[in-house]
Amino acid sequence: MSAEGTRRRYDSLRRTAQAMETRAEIAQAARRLFVARSWSATTVRDVAREAGVSVPTVYAVYGNKAGLTRALADAAGLSADPARQLAELEAPEATPERQLAVMAAFDRRLFEQAGDVIVPLREAARMEPDLAAFYRDSRARAGETRLAVFSSWPAGTLRPDLTVRTATDIYAALCNIDVYTTLTSERGWPPSRVEEWWSEALPRELLNP
Repeated sequence: MSAEGTRRRYDSLRRTAQAMETRAEIAQAARRLFVARSWSATTVRDVAREAGVSVPTVYAVYGNKAGLTRALADAAGLSADPARQLAELEAPEATPERQLAVMAAFDRRLFEQAGDVIVPLREAARMEPDLAAFYRDSRARAGETRLAVFSSWPAGTLRPDLTVRTATDIYAALCNIDVYTTLTSERGWPPSRVEEWWSEALPRELLNP
């Protein structure tokens, strides 16, 4: 490759890296402001100022504030490593007790690493129809994972008084952001203790002794 061709290639790589850095700076600025001020009190102009970029740059990268919030929510979900959860759920040695522990560990990672995004997103969903639909879909996907796992168990695994749907409801009642926040922020539990309690409580509540 000629010197000019090499320079053009590295210029392209440099532009790509700069674009990724800009996206990350905007997302981080939005996260700080959404947490500190709330979603409703934060404008695209505020995010641009916090990130040190122009307002048109924010729109060019994310479309609008709803698009920016969806990007933050997607990043929050990825931070909990859903691929790891899937691999552990599908492992041949994964018993129902182990699968419950795997899902509890995923929820702990999600709430620990992205709780400050999930709570503002839920607040924003009350006011923004597009975000409300996105939030409902996200919660529905979480429920579908549990439903699929519970449905795969042999007959007699669940307590005899439970249907798969009811077991999914009980899981959602135990393992959610409100319970996690109450225990960690108000009661002083470390996240590891919350995960341990979930891993012990879920088999007691759901599995046939």
